[in-house]
Amino acid sequence: MDSSALERRGSRAELRRSSLYSTLDLVPQLEHYAGTLPRKQARSRPSLEALRRAFEDVEGTSTTDSGVNSLPTTDNGNEESQGPQEKAPTRFGWIIGVMVRCMLNIWGVILFLRLSLITSQAGILLTWLIILMSVIVTSVTALSISAIATNGRVVSGGAYFMISRSLGPEIGGPIGMVFSFANALACALNTVGFAEVVRDLMMEFNVYMVDEINDVRIVGVITVTVLLLISLAGMEWESKILFFLVLLISFSNYIVGTFIPPTTEKQAVGIFGYRSDIFVENLTPDWRGPDGSFFQMFAIFFPSAIGILSGANISGDLKDPATAIPKGTLMAIFWTTISYLVISVTVGACVVRDASGNLTNILTGNITDGCVGLACKMGWNFTECIQSKNCTYGLANSSKVLGQVSGLSYLITAGVFAASLSSALGFLVSAPKVFQCLCRDKIYPYIGFFAKGYGKNDEPLRAYLLCYVIAVAFILIAELNTIAALISNFFLCSYSLINFSCFHASITNSPGWRPSFHYYSKWTALFGAVISVVLMFLFTWWAALITFCVIFFLFGYVNYNKPKVNWGSSVQAGTYNMALSYSVSLSGVEDHVKNFRPQCLVLTGPPNQRPALVDFVGSFTKHISLMVCGDIIMVSHSWMNRRKVRSFYTPFTADSLRAGARHLLQASGLGKLKPNTLVLGFKANWRDSSPETDDISDKGDSDQIKTVFQNDQGKKTIDVYWIADDGGLTLLVPYLLTRRKRWHRSKVRVFIVGDEQNMEEGRNDVKYQMPISCKFTYFYSFPSQSERKVRLNEIIRKNSQHASLVLVSLPVPHSDCPSVLYMAWLDTLTCGLHCPVVLIRGNQQNVLTYYCQ
Repeated sequence: MDSSALERRGSRAELRRSSLYSTLDLVPQLEHYAGTLPRKQARSRPSLEALRRAFEDVEGTSTTDSGVNSLPTTDNGNEESQGPQEKAPTRFGWIIGVMVRCMLNIWGVILFLRLSLITSQAGILLTWLIILMSVIVTSVTALSISAIATNGRVVSGGAYFMISRSLGPEIGGPIGMVFSFANALACALNTVGFAEVVRDLMMEFNVYMVDEINDVRIVGVITVTVLLLISLAGMEWESKILFFLVLLISFSNYIVGTFIPPTTEKQAVGIFGYRSDIFVENLTPDWRGPDGSFFQMFAIFFPSAIGILSGANISGDLKDPATAIPKGTLMAIFWTTISYLVISVTVGACVVRDASGNLTNILTGNITDGCVGLACKMGWNFTECIQSKNCTYGLANSSKVLGQVSGLSYLITAGVFAASLSSALGFLVSAPKVFQCLCRDKIYPYIGFFAKGYGKNDEPLRAYLLCYVIAVAFILIAELNTIAALISNFFLCSYSLINFSCFHASITNSPGWRPSFHYYSKWTALFGAVISVVLMFLFTWWAALITFCVIFFLFGYVNYNKPKVNWGSSVQAGTYNMALSYSVSLSGVEDHVKNFRPQCLVLTGPPNQRPALVDFVGSFTKHISLMVCGDIIMVSHSWMNRRKVRSFYTPFTADSLRAGARHLLQASGLGKLKPNTLVLGFKANWRDSSPETDDISDKGDSDQIKTVFQNDQGKKTIDVYWIADDGGLTLLVPYLLTRRKRWHRSKVRVFIVGDEQNMEEGRNDVKYQMPISCKFTYFYSFPSQSERKVRLNEIIRKNSQHASLVLVSLPVPHSDCPSVLYMAWLDTLTCGLHCPVVLIRGNQQNVLTYYCQ
């Protein structure tokens, strides 16, 4: 390749980094939108002052268009990194990354050890109702999770991270504690289920370590210790793949076994193959024992549906979270629901509720006198065990029914091992990471010890040990049903808060709520939140009360302590909405003597120069009325009321437009309700004006332009020419427009400067990281300043002939640029366009982010 070709390629690369307006004014770059906290912006984005004084700064160093190399830059895409490039992290698709993970955590010990018992007690019909009600709760929650997870990058912390960044630390802190504890309990639940199966296998060979209960405890503690070592060794994912394959083989083995004609031994334990009379008998409920109620069975089953957060927990490791999380989670719910429904109906059609397992109970001849139970029709007499209520086999008495029905019982045992161990391993890994995220936020005292991570993956070893201790403590209970009821309450509480987070973020209309997943509803989210709370009290009311007492205590502590965090939560957005709404409403209320409050305008000058006056007025206005230190003139605003504009009108007297605008920006508003964006009309008569007589009362608005913002825009486009990286205001304003009824059918098209080599990659990156519904298009940049404005105007006229609105990044004038030349550039930029044009510029501070916090 010759030197001229290399030079052309190098110039294109430099032009891609800088905008059309200046070599210092960068094009939009995603790295600048990762930081969200104040004063955390990337150093490589120049300030407005640097752009204005660009000529002075680079004078003597480089004054050419390719002089961007003279600026100090960081290693974020503006200059190539000097060090070796790191290997790109492995990212998962929706099948491996989400669906398989969720299915492994949803399938647990309840499927193999308790689903047959639930079918026996509740009957097939009510069992299906239990399954479908669980699916409704988890599906609605999955939709809310998808919306929250696609509103920004969820780095770590799962449900805690999503809730805390949506509702703030007051709600996020308590739910982080509860969710971490619930995951540790879920690990204990699945470990106890595994230990029960091992205990039963030992009993078949008449082997005991101590007794039935203590054997479960010993096996459970040993198992969770081994799982801890696997987690620390980093073999979690390889183990899950093996478990998933074993589970699929186990299900296939069970389905095949239902079609195999039962042997005499199987009939003795109540298995007779598919029979209509058995199916009809098992359709209706037969409640037995202290757990014999619908909601108790519901509480026992619900932990088998709690693994839906596994995909959202690793959203940062997914190729396309916006697609993978909803598709993978909902598909996992669908396939696991099908498996639960199929197993409940097949086992209910093949197995009677009670059987003795005694081969001598077979009937000889046609003698059925005194025989009790459906098995009498099949030639078996289980009357004695039924009447004495000591049957050890059958649907209502044995937890090993699925293994007895299957073709090879040991494959079902392997399936139980795979389901219980995979779920236990998943919860053992997720609980410490959620707790580590909570500890690092420093919301609660004395838990910072567990925030420390080790190794390249930042593994929370201390939190692992804490989770291990909690799991062991509940494994020692050795009672599966008791642990299941407790887990149901904790996870329902988490699901309630997740749904409420989605609902609250939706109703606040915050510009920061921009999920790329649109198939959710704020009302279904509210329904999911309410039904979760109702189910908590219907399952175990005392456990629900304890859960809420703990949450209210933790909430009260955070609310009192006021942690120094700022996550841009929907609670803050709601507070702003309320303040704005009440302020506007109050402006239309007539004064009454009974409601008089001294609202003081204190002419203090600089307040720190008259502290006595400020303290005096503050002593009788604090928490009672308004105090304003400044000079504001209030006049009638009846015209805006007639036009239905929600605004405060504040006239200001000044010597010039520049001075008046500066002073008015400082004086207008109350507290946080202060203007942060200056909007003014373009002077059509700028050629005839002088700086001494500047005003905005010209004839620049035509009747056509005035009606554009009052009419429905249909399916026209809003074209955004995002030339310079201004912090995102250029992209945020058109998004807010599309939320209005008149513009909601308009499509947003975004044009960005780029080159041929990086167009497609850049387009995909922007669409992935900025979840705003719009179409991104790249175009080439041009050499000289004036030619750039002319050529950009030609591009706008070519691409935006039928647009309803055009927004263009406003170039920042250099300090030595004549006003006439600058206005000529702006006039050239907008000349010949037949729709409203907005020249817009942010202050180089982020108003958009692709992170949750």
